[in-house]
Amino acid sequence: MYKPKLVVFDLDYTLWPFWVDTHVDPPFHKDKEGVVLDSGRQRVSLYEDTVAVLTSVHNQGIKIGVASRTGEVDGANQLLSLYNLNQYISFKEIYPGSKTTHFKKLQADSGFQYSEMMFFDDEPRNILDISRLGVHCVRVRNGVTMKLLHEELSHFSSGSST
Repeated sequence: MYKPKLVVFDLDYTLWPFWVDTHVDPPFHKDKEGVVLDSGRQRVSLYEDTVAVLTSVHNQGIKIGVASRTGEVDGANQLLSLYNLNQYISFKEIYPGSKTTHFKKLQADSGFQYSEMMFFDDEPRNILDISRLGVHCVRVRNGVTMKLLHEELSHFSSGSST
């Protein structure tokens, strides 16, 4: 099966169910039980399949990147660290601006062609912009799931796009 060489994930509403710059209050920390909380002591969770999806992609030898337009760069990086997600991530582009800019940097840093990439994001405008580069883009609804990952790896392998 032909696989992408780089799978890139958006963060907000793709790996976790909130906007890190508006719906939660950084800085974040873990309590005694290891639960991630924001500064208001509200629980901050990932989507249920996030870790399984990242683990699966990583275990297949596929590089992982994240691309986020959030203005809350420190908070996003803090959550990636607190959830131990950095162990899976080879490339990070987390800063305000166009996702096209993120992908140009990802392409330059990774050396992979756009046609060798897959991108998961919840926002139609990002899907539209990045699909124009030739990246296999996947619209995420209610977080990334193992089912969606397997379906899209199969689509990528067969050369069909969504």
